[in-house]
Amino acid sequence: MTIIIYSDGGARGNPGPAGIGAVLTNEQGNILAEISKYIGVATNNQAEYQALIAALKKAVELKAKNVYCYLDSELIVKQVKREYRVKNKELAILFLEVRNLLCQFKSYTITHVLRENNKDADRLANEAMDRGA
Repeated sequence: MTIIIYSDGGARGNPGPAGIGAVLTNEQGNILAEISKYIGVATNNQAEYQALIAALKKAVELKAKNVYCYLDSELIVKQVKREYRVKNKELAILFLEVRNLLCQFKSYTITHVLRENNKDADRLANEAMDRGA
């Protein structure tokens, strides 16, 4: 099974109260799962990584063989694709968790999308921040 993931994380202040959001669909666009979780105080980048981690864990749970991941964080996309080095220690831990999770799939893609093409995940992240505030 192939799962399409749209994930987003955000923080109000950097660091500040943070939330994650993700939408997982099948190839036909049917929603398989939604994630909206307040994660406490974090940076925007930590929240972006945590959103992707939560979505990948859910995809493993749903027994996905292939995942297509769409994020609006260019930094995270380039780090996961190893186009940028991960210099921050906290992000390095999250980066390794993502890489380990990706090994559980037969294939995967990580793609940068514009924020307007990631509205549902953004909405879920913001709802989580609203609940946590």
